[in-house]
Amino acid sequence: MDITNTQKYVSSSPRKLRLVADMVRKMEPVRALQILQFTNKAAALPISKAIKTAVANALVQGVKAEDLSFKRLEINKGLDLKRMRSAGRGRRRLYSKSSSHIRVVLTDESKPAKHGASIPSQALPAEKVKLQKSVAKTIGEGRERKTKTKDISKKVEESSK
Repeated sequence: MDITNTQKYVSSSPRKLRLVADMVRKMEPVRALQILQFTNKAAALPISKAIKTAVANALVQGVKAEDLSFKRLEINKGLDLKRMRSAGRGRRRLYSKSSSHIRVVLTDESKPAKHGASIPSQALPAEKVKLQKSVAKTIGEGRERKTKTKDISKKVEESSK
């Protein structure tokens, strides 16, 4: 299930907001809120407000905050307010104040399996599950042994010098 929140007309430029959004896009929303709390950027406040609102929407729909992940975190360009500033010789200079739209889409679907993850045990007979677990165990032990032997051999070489 997708939970959506849109904050419109945020009075900050999209470039400034995207800098902070790129930082938290790969995180889980709960972790992103913790990081944004201590981020020393003005753009962190509107992004954290948008994420908090999206998480609150998810809680209303009965989804736990820990189960959520970002599906999309978009920063789009909003309206430009055209303004004038006085310049020399009685002339004027035009400048624009940009605004942005923040769109947060959260999902509670399970994350895709990482590389090397096993098939769920319900799909396999019990014997294959046991075999899979034993293979995974030996592979893990082999990796630990290799790293330990390398570390020991390095220490032995350093001590002999």
